[in-house]
Amino acid sequence: MALPPALGIRHIALFVDDLERSEAFYRGVLGYEVEWRPDPDNLYLTMGGRDNLALHKGGAGRASARLDHFGVALREAADVDAWHAHLEAAGAVIVRGPQTHRDGARSFYAKDPDGTVLQFLHHPRIGDRA
Repeated sequence: MALPPALGIRHIALFVDDLERSEAFYRGVLGYEVEWRPDPDNLYLTMGGRDNLALHKGGAGRASARLDHFGVALREAADVDAWHAHLEAAGAVIVRGPQTHRDGARSFYAKDPDGTVLQFLHHPRIGDRA
């Protein structure tokens, strides 16, 4: 039996220290919308219905795995610079500024309020599908 093609990463779940602060960042700075708020400790966000980001309030007794980073796909290389300027103006911590990679991709890295690293990325092979 042939395996059907995967659609790529569409869901990421993060433990956060302060749910309100993280909601303010992901909604207010990045533009995510609330998809579902099942209870005071959990929040599910989406951007245009294309993905799902779960924020779970961390704390004692909750395990958390280390995450290196996750990517936010952008349509155009110039969009990388626009997002970089936006996040700098919002006071986000920039880990590494915009650069063009040898495969033609362009990206930069920033941190959310809990220190999770996000890569804002235009990759020519996925940009048209972002």
